[in-house]
Amino acid sequence: MSETRTALIVIDMINTYDHADAELLLPSVRDALPAVVRLLERAREQDVPVIYVNDNFGEWRSHHGEIMETALAGPYADLVEPIRPDDKSLFVVKARHSIFFETPLSYLLRQLDIGHVVICGQVTEQCVLYSALDAHIRHLSVTVPEDAVAHIHPDLAEAALRMMERNMGADIRTAETARF
Repeated sequence: MSETRTALIVIDMINTYDHADAELLLPSVRDALPAVVRLLERAREQDVPVIYVNDNFGEWRSHHGEIMETALAGPYADLVEPIRPDDKSLFVVKARHSIFFETPLSYLLRQLDIGHVVICGQVTEQCVLYSALDAHIRHLSVTVPEDAVAHIHPDLAEAALRMMERNMGADIRTAETARF
């Protein structure tokens, strides 16, 4: 794989927040949202592929349009609208924590000749961590902007970021300094 092409991957930000840990997650999502918006703006300005990888919330008949409509119709549309996919954005639906587990993402990244991924979204100590590990074992370079990921548990998020940096060689930095 080429180390020169980068994709921005947005994990699970198209969300209705009607799950068990939502009340713990929401403040962190609100804090991370401006950095995610800035990353999206920069990626789009630089013509970097933007790939949303989103949970299907157990709705096996759902597709990205239905997921978007449901999230935008919910009480937290203000967290979804600013990061809404544009016409160039790609969308992969997942069912488990990792963005790679039983999804076509590996194939898509190979087709786009991507060797580096910038990962933002939620949840730092779950989906972001497992996705960074799976990217690493696929020999992708990984950047995680620490201000563009949301967590449920701050202590676990901090540990997850340290693990990504130390064990996976992930580049942990701010959204402003993330390189495409």
